[in-house]
Amino acid sequence: MDSMIVAAARLLATGDLLGALKRVALRNDAPALALRGIAMAQLGDLVRAKILLKAAARSFGSREPVPRARCVVAEAEIALVSRDLTWPAKTLTAAREVLEAHGDRLNAAHARHLEARRLLLVGHLDQAEQLLAGVDPTPFPPPLRTTHELVVGGIAIRRLRTGAARAALQRAENAAREAGIPALDAEVDSVSQVLKTPAARLIGRDKEQFLLLEEVEAVLTTDALVVDACRYVVRKGDMLVSLTTRPVLFALARALAERWPGDVSRNALVSRAFGAKEADESHRARLRVEIGRLRGELHRVADINATRDGFVFVPRHSQDVLILAPPVEEQHGEILAFLADGEAWSSSALAIAIGASPRTVQRALDTLSEKGKVQSFGRGPARRWTIPSLPGFPSTLLLPGPLPND
Repeated sequence: MDSMIVAAARLLATGDLLGALKRVALRNDAPALALRGIAMAQLGDLVRAKILLKAAARSFGSREPVPRARCVVAEAEIALVSRDLTWPAKTLTAAREVLEAHGDRLNAAHARHLEARRLLLVGHLDQAEQLLAGVDPTPFPPPLRTTHELVVGGIAIRRLRTGAARAALQRAENAAREAGIPALDAEVDSVSQVLKTPAARLIGRDKEQFLLLEEVEAVLTTDALVVDACRYVVRKGDMLVSLTTRPVLFALARALAERWPGDVSRNALVSRAFGAKEADESHRARLRVEIGRLRGELHRVADINATRDGFVFVPRHSQDVLILAPPVEEQHGEILAFLADGEAWSSSALAIAIGASPRTVQRALDTLSEKGKVQSFGRGPARRWTIPSLPGFPSTLLLPGPLPND
């Protein structure tokens, strides 16, 4: 490799993008195309970057597997940043395996972290942890150590392990400071804000308050029966009942929790669960069926007793019933949660991340667009969605992925 390519690569590693481009801007050989592609990606021109990296990969060909695999890893990073979740993840895995087989330890580690970041984004926390298991970041250069600790911290945040998250983010901050790259400092600061901003509302008897993430973690370790409207679960200590796929049952559980220790009338429960203004005999019959189903689901943590006017929650071995709700509750909150990261998402990528059908997500985006809460640019497959401004709360509890004891 000639001295100009080596100099450009070193400048890229230190964040001097313009200095790197000056050395390879007029060259069209494969190494120069790859470096230009990486530089353009870091400057934000992702479309041009993808074109350059694809051209570089073709130029390297099958006879130079390592440089070609590096180009694939760079393409994967661009796909992740641009929230193109349809980009084939198996291609990145194959590139990582090539790099590992040829002893390119640092680029293989970078590919592994990209895989983990994608898994984290779509809520596959166990798989992300398995990818990082046994990885020692100590010998990594500062930028790669920063990335590693950000992924570790992100997993801890999503699992509500705030102590581990703070420790990882402190290590990330130290590594970013050592790297001396402003973009890394900004990314660490952005993630750290999650721990400093209200993540949920706690609703109890005659009280309501905002909670930080560590306070949410503390609530979930108490003996109270918690109806979690962020994840659609009912929990008490280590016992958890998921009602994620049972919205009617969760609506009934929350209505009963809101009036505890009092009862809730049948008319109020029918209105809450079925959207009916008045309860006729068919609604009452359906209510009896759904209450029976809810009793069956919650039998380990609570009873539901009939009263003269309706039904009442009777928690087992708990002295309190609490509700955890998002800081701001509104329809399609999970979509707004993803868009809150400030990136431009396609509707297909949102569908993959949320686990819903593309048509369902598109209808939700159209509804939010009519209300002025989201905006789009581009047309057809290139259409991307963003929010006009970031909401004043983190999206952690609205994103997919298990909470403790799931």
